[in-house]
Amino acid sequence: MFGAIATFLFGMSTMTDGLEKLSSGRLEHILERLTSNVFKGVLLGAVVTGLIQSSAATTVMCVGFVNAGIMKLEQTVGIIMGANIGTTVTAQLLRLGDIDADNIVMMFLQPSFLGPILAVVGIIFYMFIKGGHKRIVGQIVLGLGLLFIGMNTMSSAVEPLKNLPEFQSVFTAFSNPLLGVAVGAAVTALLQSSSASMGILQAISTTGVVSFNIAMPLIMGQNIGTCITALISSVGASKNAKRTAMIHLFFNIIGSVFFLVVLYAGNALFRFPFWENTMDMGSIANLHLAFNIACTALLLPFHRQLVKLVKAVVPGDAEERELSVLDDRFLSSPSLALERAHDAVVQMSEFARDNYRLAVELIWKFDAKKLERLNETEVALDKLEGLLDNYLVKLTDRALTAEESTRVSELLHTLSDFERIGDYAVNVSESAVVLHDRNITFSPQARAELERLTAAVGETLDKTVACYQSRQRTLAVQVEPLEEVVDLIAATLKNRHVERLKAGECTIELGTQFLELLINLERMSDHCSNVALHILRQTSSPDDKVRIDSHAYMHELHHGGFNQEFDDLFQEYRTKYFQPIAGDPERV
Repeated sequence: MFGAIATFLFGMSTMTDGLEKLSSGRLEHILERLTSNVFKGVLLGAVVTGLIQSSAATTVMCVGFVNAGIMKLEQTVGIIMGANIGTTVTAQLLRLGDIDADNIVMMFLQPSFLGPILAVVGIIFYMFIKGGHKRIVGQIVLGLGLLFIGMNTMSSAVEPLKNLPEFQSVFTAFSNPLLGVAVGAAVTALLQSSSASMGILQAISTTGVVSFNIAMPLIMGQNIGTCITALISSVGASKNAKRTAMIHLFFNIIGSVFFLVVLYAGNALFRFPFWENTMDMGSIANLHLAFNIACTALLLPFHRQLVKLVKAVVPGDAEERELSVLDDRFLSSPSLALERAHDAVVQMSEFARDNYRLAVELIWKFDAKKLERLNETEVALDKLEGLLDNYLVKLTDRALTAEESTRVSELLHTLSDFERIGDYAVNVSESAVVLHDRNITFSPQARAELERLTAAVGETLDKTVACYQSRQRTLAVQVEPLEEVVDLIAATLKNRHVERLKAGECTIELGTQFLELLINLERMSDHCSNVALHILRQTSSPDDKVRIDSHAYMHELHHGGFNQEFDDLFQEYRTKYFQPIAGDPERV
């Protein structure tokens, strides 16, 4: 019996993990974006939970989204209600054990026949077929096979118990509704899966000792017990995240109490003929589904009152808080955690761009308040880099696909690039401080040259941030030719400046700051090139040159002349930024 339960639980865990991996975060993004009204939320909650087979996982996602500030508390109500409906799919699958195997077609659908076949097919896919998605499909099929094998073995294990008076007396005790609810809640809280405890109840039903008045309280208790996972996940979270977990708990408690009172009071008055009817796997699955639909129909019109209730239980104003996308709750779904890490790097890119703009403004007109703001942003940028580093290190401890591991590596490189851009912006601001403190200014010619260079670097950075935020290849391909023009301008200005120094047209003091600015501006554009290259790799086909060997791709791009688009863009940006300061084009 215990071996059968272990096989059943392992199969469920394997199948659920595979389904979550296969979703690659897409289901979570649907939850995040398409919850404009409570009815749509119910539908989405049911569909997503039906696919990943874990109402607890769906609710934990909601807790994480609310804690991160991505979703509002009110948006989660419908999703949580729908999750209770979606989690009934497993019980409907397990009811196949009740199918009469009189003909060969029905025999193929029997878990005793289907389970071993699915397990073997799953093992073949999982162990011998390469390719991320195929391997994950194998994991799902293997999990489903083990689920059926465990269920069939549990049913066989409890079969000899059906005639034991002691076994029958134990289940007779569950006709006490409070005891039934308590046991159902305790077992489900221990397993942290209402689908698992429901499967065990279905297996026991094959003995013929489970009647309606016994099954109903146990099912109600299972709904309450599954809330423990979300409650645990809300520890240390924001008030609204705690309220999200409480919505799940109160929804199940209110629904259970209401129908418990209605059913038992109704039976006392009318003596329902079905009260002591024996339940099989199919009828238990149907009862589970009907109960959750009824609870949703009952409480859906009162979803606003449910929100008010949890706000009263968890008092205090909804705190204004910074967006905290790096929530450890997302680590259980690596694809979703990667999206949150991407969002954090986007925030870093905006910090770096803002500081660049401030630094350039300081060169032309010093402002102590702008300098203070720049330094504050740099502190935030460094802090976010540290948080991201730690978060991605935690993520590497999870079971990642090859594609996810590649994304982690690229995120680490990209956040480093934006952090370095921020550092170079600080260096530019330090040159501005020197110019201000020593009351020195560049000549009109040097200023005009720097204005063209800073404008070119500014556009390079703008395109880099835009292409990283949108992950659009069309924007990414524009960065490298513009960066090449920045290199051309910087090299030309260095040569000219050396000539001015030799001719005594510029002081050593000013010359040093001019060269420092050139170096820092050029290095910023180099890091922009790195970021754009990551986007090109992500958006390219597996056989694309940039994905196979990015270094060879960059070398050919600059020296091979094989890319007409690059050449055209280079000429466009050369005309825009370099030509106005080039003088005689033949001289360069």
